[in-house]
Amino acid sequence: MVMKFSMRLRELRKEKKETQVQTANAIGITDRQYQRFESEENLPGFENLCALADHFGVSLDYLAGRSDER
Repeated sequence: MVMKFSMRLRELRKEKKETQVQTANAIGITDRQYQRFESEENLPGFENLCALADHFGVSLDYLAGRSDER
């Protein structure tokens, strides 16, 4: 099963025991902008996608749900 980006993002954040605000601050965006990623209202641009992957220590393919290999 391919996991949706928003589900993968939420899962990674919870694994790290962070709030949405903490994750947003860590990558330099507003908490509302981050909330839109998890609620599927918006998708991150390339820079934010890379920042999220770096923050969680995973590949872009894993973050996007295209791979189960971190």
